[in-house]
Amino acid sequence: MSLDVNDPATPKLPTLPDAQTVTAVTHWTDRLFSFRVTRPASLRFRSGEFVMIGLMGDPDPKTGKQKPLLRAYSIASPSWDEELEFYSIKVQDGPLTSRLQHIQPGDQIILRPKPVGTLVHDALLPGKRLWLFATGTGFAPFASLLRDPQTFTDYDEVIITHTCREVGELAYGAALIDEIRGDEMLAELIGEGFADKLRYYPTTTREQSPKMGRITDLMRAGEVFADLGVAPLSPETDRAMVCGNLAFNLEIKELLEGYGLTEGANSKPAEYVVEKAFLD
Repeated sequence: MSLDVNDPATPKLPTLPDAQTVTAVTHWTDRLFSFRVTRPASLRFRSGEFVMIGLMGDPDPKTGKQKPLLRAYSIASPSWDEELEFYSIKVQDGPLTSRLQHIQPGDQIILRPKPVGTLVHDALLPGKRLWLFATGTGFAPFASLLRDPQTFTDYDEVIITHTCREVGELAYGAALIDEIRGDEMLAELIGEGFADKLRYYPTTTREQSPKMGRITDLMRAGEVFADLGVAPLSPETDRAMVCGNLAFNLEIKELLEGYGLTEGANSKPAEYVVEKAFLD
């Protein structure tokens, strides 16, 4: 016997509030995974923004009621994508990620369709070179921005640095950069040769790789600029976006201020912005 889902007499499966369906899951390492979900028809967002996503928590022992477990996640897909992509760390005892890491295509998650965030083009003054500084899963908002035509029409050069502990943790970003460089649709959207503007600078701090060291140390030593053949940051030409752990955010803010850059916001654009909503 089969059930007719369109029959009013057929019992409806309970659905999550603001539910979206998982369409794909990729496990990059034992600590990192990405997943794609359906996109609410009404959702509009600027590349670089984040939304709250999650699952229902365990029932309350006394009342039996469930509350949603929500956390801020950058949307890793560009604003024109038909689906939404997210990139996440796995925390074994984390209230949400300990469960979220087990999702499969067809499962549902909660997605609050109210995007916000500071890592958007509107928060920066016009410039010639854009620096995107990421650690760990802080790469996610830049995965969105690097597939946004405005990123390449607004700047002559786009440099993304990604610092992780181990080589495997760079895999998601490296795969995306390769994909962007060979993406015919993006070339059609933005213009042939757009990928020539893109510079990728991955580093590791624990496992051996072609470039070792924390990006902040490499900046102080001048290695980054020598390796890329560019001048140190200047408020006249350079703009920056930062997304990483708290210690990294604070350290690089100090460095950027030292170069003469001023922190901006949606309400007051300036030379650099930092995402403070979540920490990897």
